[in-house]
Amino acid sequence: MTPHHLRRTVSRAAALCRLAVPAVALLLASCTIQYRFNGASINYNEVKSITIENFANRALFQWGPMESMFNLSLTDIYARQTKLKQVSRNGDLVLKGEITAYDQLNKSVSSDGYSAMMQLKMTVKASFENSTNHSEDFEKSFSATREFDATQQLNDVQEELVQQMINEIVEQIFNATVANW
Repeated sequence: MTPHHLRRTVSRAAALCRLAVPAVALLLASCTIQYRFNGASINYNEVKSITIENFANRALFQWGPMESMFNLSLTDIYARQTKLKQVSRNGDLVLKGEITAYDQLNKSVSSDGYSAMMQLKMTVKASFENSTNHSEDFEKSFSATREFDATQQLNDVQEELVQQMINEIVEQIFNATVANW
């Protein structure tokens, strides 16, 4: 092969490589594998529906929006993280309960004798029934706490802290019912 032919061949090969690299990169980018972990381990051949009854707020200390915030978060997690159909009654899974406690406690006292930290605590009692596997049935309480500086007014931090506690309790209930951890 003459040097001229060799240069032409190398030049053509280089041109093909310049075209091939973006094509290979595009091919690899379009062939990504996605893993999605949602925590649920449900046999959808047997379990197709869930009934989530309204969790009433029976706590002695009340904050108006808490009941609706809790119920919305609870139904939302099952809608987002499972393929279960939510039905008003006779679901394969039945979840019911109530908010049993919502308390504000003095967590610590400063050296001058005044409150330094306050704590909010929320407790929810839940009852779960799995009509396809009654060994998974339970009735138990779930709790969450949040602290805030005593110099803050409860009204200023309540909504955010209650939503954080609700999210934690809802996740605990979800894991206990369908994650089987």
